[in-house]
Amino acid sequence: MSSDRKGIIIMANSILASVLPTSWIGLAGAIVLLVTAQQAFGLFYNVFLHPLRKFPGPLAAGASVVPTIYHAMKGDWNLWVTSLHAAYGDVVRISPKELSFSGADAPKDMYGHRAGNGTPQGMTKDPRFYKDIPGEVSAITSANFEDHSRMRRIFSNAFSDRALKLQEPLFLTYVDKLVVKLRTSVAKEPNREWNMVGLLNFTTFDIMGDLTFGEPLDMLDNDGYHPWVATIFKSIKFGALLHSIRYFPRVEHFLLTYCIPKSAKAGMEDHRNFSVERVDRRLQKNDARPDIWGLVLKRDGDSGLTRREMYANASVFMVAGTETTATLLSGLTYLLLKNPSTMERLVKEIRTSFPSEADISIEKLQALKYLHACIEEALRMYPPVPIGLPRVTPLGEPTVIDGKQVPPGMSVMATHFAIYRNPDNFRNPYQFAPERWLPESTIYASDKKQAFQPFSLGPRGCLGKNMAYHEMRLIITKVLYNFDISLCPESDGWTDQKVFILWDKRPLMVKFSARAS
Repeated sequence: MSSDRKGIIIMANSILASVLPTSWIGLAGAIVLLVTAQQAFGLFYNVFLHPLRKFPGPLAAGASVVPTIYHAMKGDWNLWVTSLHAAYGDVVRISPKELSFSGADAPKDMYGHRAGNGTPQGMTKDPRFYKDIPGEVSAITSANFEDHSRMRRIFSNAFSDRALKLQEPLFLTYVDKLVVKLRTSVAKEPNREWNMVGLLNFTTFDIMGDLTFGEPLDMLDNDGYHPWVATIFKSIKFGALLHSIRYFPRVEHFLLTYCIPKSAKAGMEDHRNFSVERVDRRLQKNDARPDIWGLVLKRDGDSGLTRREMYANASVFMVAGTETTATLLSGLTYLLLKNPSTMERLVKEIRTSFPSEADISIEKLQALKYLHACIEEALRMYPPVPIGLPRVTPLGEPTVIDGKQVPPGMSVMATHFAIYRNPDNFRNPYQFAPERWLPESTIYASDKKQAFQPFSLGPRGCLGKNMAYHEMRLIITKVLYNFDISLCPESDGWTDQKVFILWDKRPLMVKFSARAS
């Protein structure tokens, strides 16, 4: 022991002796010794005795949750986990009770209708990740099996193909508003630089605001973020903090009560109040408009949901149906701009497929094969949710995931970013190659397409998947049909971003010009 360290210990003992009775000093020492011993035993157990001890991974991650929390709060968790898979293989231990998988069959085994445990419902969601805020009711994303099935049946009509066709005029209202906005600007300010991330968020939030609440947020008109939406984006990093706190269930309540910033608590309250007020206003209209609530109430005159469940689900729809769509379209735009030959081919397909802009429709867009391939490849290269969505292996017999037996009660996840960068799953995984999704492709014929599940799958697969595809096709087609786009130098390297559950996107600056031909 160094002389400095000895001196500090002697000084600390002297201070304690001067302010505490002798009996207290002994008690304090006993408590410190007990806590230290517990911590030491916990580390020893995790490394040498834990049921996951035989799975590969760094020693520090197997011993403690500190490394995974560190990378989650630093914003490079996806890169860290991907590097671990490159070093250790298709399954890696990322914390004492957590495994990440990057093999092609892992998504099906975890999220499928009959996952690795053989039950029809699949595995339960990890409550550490999906737990509701205290005092709130569960939305469809966090509900138990029974409530989830009930809610999914209720909402399925609002997200069906029939409903999407009824909602097409609503989509076109805001996509056309985006086009008019850009056309007017190009005529007046041809050298103006636009933040594509902002434009896409304005469009998707206006659409979903109208679809969820029967009223837009007017962000395209105002050319700025609605205060409620701004609050949502400010809370992204808070989500990473919240999930980190939940690694410590014994002190979770204390940390949530006393360690969460007041601004974050106020933001959560504002978010809830916004949804409550607008759901109430929409229900008071009591009309048959083909938005979400109009279609839900049309089922049998009774939604089958409590009012609080309506509030909770409306909040989920406004985030899940907006930010992720805008994220994918932002990533697709950047990847196209960085690959001019791909952009040229896509633009040609779009502009030669429709004699006029009025001919563009949701139904006809489904026939554009290269457009679909570009969207799929953007989802692979820049998945809107790059992390893994954790499940808990059931009690009883071990669960088989991608050929590996996992003990009961463990948290497992198929990490999107790592799966899509695994060279065993996709050839040239770091290359943007839409051709891999074309049926006639031979170069990429060996790709394990079953690994690609950006919307998840099984009973908990994304309810709004079809709507997202229709919306993405419509927006990118309308923009590329009318305009040529160029990337501003300051946005080179745009995809080098941090991740706090979702991407922490910075502005994507581009210029628009009227189409050349």
